[in-house]
Amino acid sequence: MKTSINDLMQYCGVGFGTSGARGLVKDMSDRVCYAYTLGFIQYLKQTQQLAADTPVAIAGDLRASTPGIMNACARAIQDSGLKLINCAFIPTPAVALYGLKHQCPVIMVTGSHIPDDRNGIKFYKLKGEILKADELLIKEQTVQWNNHLFNEQGDFSEDTDALGPVDRSAAEGYLQRYQTLFPENALAGKKIGVYQHSGVARDMLPKILEKLGAEIICLGFSRQFIPVDTEAVRAEDIELGKNWSKEHQLDAIVSTDGDADRPLIADEHGHWLRGDIVGILCAQYLHIDHLVTPVSSNTCVEKSSLFAAVKRTRIGSPYVIEAMNHYIEDHYAAVAGYEANGGFLLATPVCRNDIVLSELPTRDALIVLLTLLHAMVENNCTLSELAAQLPQRFTYSDRIKNFAAQTSQQLLTKYTCGSMMENKRAIEADFPDLCKKLGPVKDINTIDGLRISFENDDIIHFRPSGNAPEFRCYSESNDAENARQINQAALQRVQETGNTE
Repeated sequence: MKTSINDLMQYCGVGFGTSGARGLVKDMSDRVCYAYTLGFIQYLKQTQQLAADTPVAIAGDLRASTPGIMNACARAIQDSGLKLINCAFIPTPAVALYGLKHQCPVIMVTGSHIPDDRNGIKFYKLKGEILKADELLIKEQTVQWNNHLFNEQGDFSEDTDALGPVDRSAAEGYLQRYQTLFPENALAGKKIGVYQHSGVARDMLPKILEKLGAEIICLGFSRQFIPVDTEAVRAEDIELGKNWSKEHQLDAIVSTDGDADRPLIADEHGHWLRGDIVGILCAQYLHIDHLVTPVSSNTCVEKSSLFAAVKRTRIGSPYVIEAMNHYIEDHYAAVAGYEANGGFLLATPVCRNDIVLSELPTRDALIVLLTLLHAMVENNCTLSELAAQLPQRFTYSDRIKNFAAQTSQQLLTKYTCGSMMENKRAIEADFPDLCKKLGPVKDINTIDGLRISFENDDIIHFRPSGNAPEFRCYSESNDAENARQINQAALQRVQETGNTE
């Protein structure tokens, strides 16, 4: 059978989002995952990024559907005549680091933070994750396979185990990266809770922290996948953080999302810190001077005056990486990026604690967690005091689930299709209560979604999710409770407006 990846995307429901290909598990059949992998490999060969003797590494998260998808991808790698390196179940940044070190492509099977009924595949070239230009060329690939390989449901006709033995070197290299970055017993005397849940770094993180001298309390282990979203922390996780901190008298609680590319860290009170705040603190610790972050991140980064330059981009790691690459081309020496979810991307090597930390230009959670904990020690303060050193701008984010993509686009088009004055009037007409409270619309930014700045300096940012049927809202204010209130009011009005369109 022969098909193009573009055609495959149209009828299978699995497509490229903000980072990699994602879809419902029921749609990610063996045939679909096999075809996507063939398209990726074929693209690398056509662009001379893959030699015949270059291996391909593969890893995955702890979702129930992940092993089957990994197996389908592995079979495609083998059928392409390439050697497979099975790195098993490790963090995305761990297998990405392996790919950079060994100059080989990488495939990571993960749905990151999204619910368990969905999954995804991330693709990495020799120089790191694929960018939007790469996605376009992968979509153009036409791939072919034997019809007898799959049954009518799109699954393998015969049982196959293509993954083979596990290679532990990727996991060990990632552990070594952070165990050696900090002084011996750097966290001695600190009591750290590790919220393990179903994250793929749940065993690795305690090992690193114990190596650094911290006392560890493991919390919340789960055999069922839990979709921890670091941008929209669940109400139950908010309560867990407060209760754990009080019960165990913790200095901090650390965790990650499903594939450990997004950090989650709580202070001594059990309050989870925002990703776009911890990203700033991580960059400060690493002495970054040129920083990149999406338009949805807190404006505290500019107000802090900690960095020589801050570049804003669309939401998604490919856009952050492209902007970081421009800084590198201009010969800036300390370049990094972070996203509102806290995932940190290190574009250039940096020296800290007399150790050179190599670049890792993909989202990483552990670098954030560990640098904040050590910054707390260096500054002889608590995490809440560390965060309080930054200008106090507060963000809040939430989402409407099961919100049709078509409805999302219709709403955004309504407020962006006219002149600036017409768009402002449309927003003020549809959100009268908010405008009465915050003042007239001062500015509209459409880099990604609709980011509205009001006269009182509050911000509301609407954006449909790039990989799930969700409508997200980010809000920012000088007051934490006000940020929450205007977020909820905005989403409620979106639901009312969406239902009447």
